[in-house]
Amino acid sequence: MRVTDLIEKKKANKELTKEEIHWFIKNYTLENIPDYQMSAFLMAVYFNGLSKNELTELTHAMRSSGDTLDLSEIKGIKVDKHSSGGVGDKVTLILIGIIGALDVPFAKMSGRGLGYTGGTIDKLESIPGFRSDLSTREFIDSVNSINVAIAAQTTELAPADKKLYALRDVTATVDEISLIASSIMSKKLASGCDGIVLDVTVGSGAFMKDVESARKLAQKMVEIGKNSDKETVAVLTNMDEPLGYGIGNSIEIAEAVRTLKGYGMPDVLEVVYTLGAYMLLIAKKANNIGEARVLMETAISNGSAYNKFLEFVQNQGGDISYVKNYDALINASIIREVNAEESGYIHRIDARTVGEAVMALGGGRENLDDEIDASVGVVLNKKIGDQVKRGQILAYIYGNDENKVDTAYEMIVSAYEINEERIERPKMILDIIQ
Repeated sequence: MRVTDLIEKKKANKELTKEEIHWFIKNYTLENIPDYQMSAFLMAVYFNGLSKNELTELTHAMRSSGDTLDLSEIKGIKVDKHSSGGVGDKVTLILIGIIGALDVPFAKMSGRGLGYTGGTIDKLESIPGFRSDLSTREFIDSVNSINVAIAAQTTELAPADKKLYALRDVTATVDEISLIASSIMSKKLASGCDGIVLDVTVGSGAFMKDVESARKLAQKMVEIGKNSDKETVAVLTNMDEPLGYGIGNSIEIAEAVRTLKGYGMPDVLEVVYTLGAYMLLIAKKANNIGEARVLMETAISNGSAYNKFLEFVQNQGGDISYVKNYDALINASIIREVNAEESGYIHRIDARTVGEAVMALGGGRENLDDEIDASVGVVLNKKIGDQVKRGQILAYIYGNDENKVDTAYEMIVSAYEINEERIERPKMILDIIQ
């Protein structure tokens, strides 16, 4: 095969064969194909898209470009959950306790945060001693013994995706939906799960800004999953305002623990219960959504979900005294109130701006090797639909540097929009794709 022939074929919007796609990805991963030729191919895909067969085979080629996890030793139906990212997204942390307590194997490879969306691994590592660098043996044994393990994704998992994403980032082809779908699903398939539940976030704090684009992405990912013999469901969730009240690594751990102890925010619980219900359905632990929800509510009310989270943290080396006394995790030296400048109803809290404020405090990364300050963040006191009077507290800023807190303060003030008219709380579940 010749690279130029394949580029020409895709440029003419002709379908590539399975053999052509696998050859192309394999040789690019081995660095036999230069970036400039792959850039030309990506641009052809950007303008012409991929057929259903091409999309599936590209995903499979990327999955097979490195290590894949063999989880056949784990008993039961293994269900993975993935979020496309958001601000204040602590859903995985909560599902660890709930799903594990309901005897469903939850074996998850997770990533670190980049930009204004936080990573689950960063949040967990704000607990002193917590280990995410599990060997495959430790990973499998943990799931078999306590139903739950979460490990940091290794560079050997779908390395073609890492190379392609870096190239897409500098060639303005990141936002092509087929390429986004194959990127996400290649890693999920390499992780060895039996079923996948996808949280496709939509809004100012998400990668997908509108429902129509998010729905197209969800449909493609579900299509890939089904073509790969994986039961797959995608849930579109609202990320126009931060999820819950806490944004920041240790702050989100604290909110997750409070939720597991029965004090969850309504928006968080709506997302958790919806995603968790489909995980339970795929795992054959419930017959319908209503039954699944009762099981999850019971796991919280009887304390088993909280106890499972404690067991999980301890099993991976974390100091559970910081879970039992989560206030000890939130140890920023500065706490500043953000007060309302007018009276009315909260109409908007721009999630992206809040996420960028936490980054400004030191709670996020611009580059993968940046250090994170796990103690900083923002706690919202008012959410969309709430009434507020002038001078009341909208939010609290937690920081360790006065100048950074000043910057974050201005950003939080600008994120809030207050109007006189009453407004309903936003709908959290926007669509479900099966």
